[in-house]
Amino acid sequence: MGEKPLQIETEARHIAIIMDGNGRWAKKRGLPRSVGHQQGVKALRQLVRNLKNTSLECLTLYAFSSENWKRSEDEVDDLMNMMRKFIKSDLQELVDNDIRLKIIGEWQSLASDIVEMLENALAKTRNGDQTIVVALNYGSQNEIARAAAKAASLGTVTQDSISKHLDTADLPPLDLLIRTSGEVRLSNFLLWQSAYAEMLFVDTLWPDFTPDILNKALKDFDKRERRYGGR
Repeated sequence: MGEKPLQIETEARHIAIIMDGNGRWAKKRGLPRSVGHQQGVKALRQLVRNLKNTSLECLTLYAFSSENWKRSEDEVDDLMNMMRKFIKSDLQELVDNDIRLKIIGEWQSLASDIVEMLENALAKTRNGDQTIVVALNYGSQNEIARAAAKAASLGTVTQDSISKHLDTADLPPLDLLIRTSGEVRLSNFLLWQSAYAEMLFVDTLWPDFTPDILNKALKDFDKRERRYGGR
C-alpha cells in the first residue's frame, strides 16, 4: 500500500489477468490457503486503486471459475465470504473513482445474498469511466456455447453473431492476457477473446503482483508488433 502511484500510458485498451498462485504463496510460508486468498485480495485492491492512474479502459479479472466448485467446501466458503467482504468494503471506492463494475459468467446462480450485493454494485457503478470486469462462476467454453445457442435462436450462426452474444460483447477487444504463478495455460478463460490477444506468463505469485509489475507488462506489450495473421 506504500507504493507511489504510477502513471501508466499504454497502447492497450483492455487487459485480462488470471490471478493464480494464492495457495502456493501460502504454502511457501506454512500458512493456510485462506491466508493466501486474503493476500490475493490485497493485491487486487492495490491494482484496482491504481487503475485510475492508467490509460486502460478495461481490466478483466478471473476471480472464480466454474471449475473452482471442485475445491473443498471450506475453501469455496472462504472465497465466497471474501467476495462479500470485498463488495461491502470497496464498493464506495469504486464509485468514488468512477469505475464501472461488470460481471461475466453465470454469476446469478451464486448465493442469493451475493447476487443481490452484485446487482446493487452494478447499479451504483454503471456510470464509471473505466471498467473492472470480474469473471464469476465463469467458464469460456460455456460462454461460447451460450452465445452460439443465442445466435442460432435468432438466425444464422457466424463468427460475428457469436461475438455479439458473448458476455464481453460491449467491451473493447482483448489486447493482453497475463497469467501469474508461472503456469502456462488459459484454464478456460476468454478463449474466444484471446484469439489475437498478446499473452504474458509471469512467475510472480498473485499476492506479490504489484502495479509496478503491471507497468512492466504493459511496456513489454507496447514493444510487440501485432500482425493479426499478416506479415
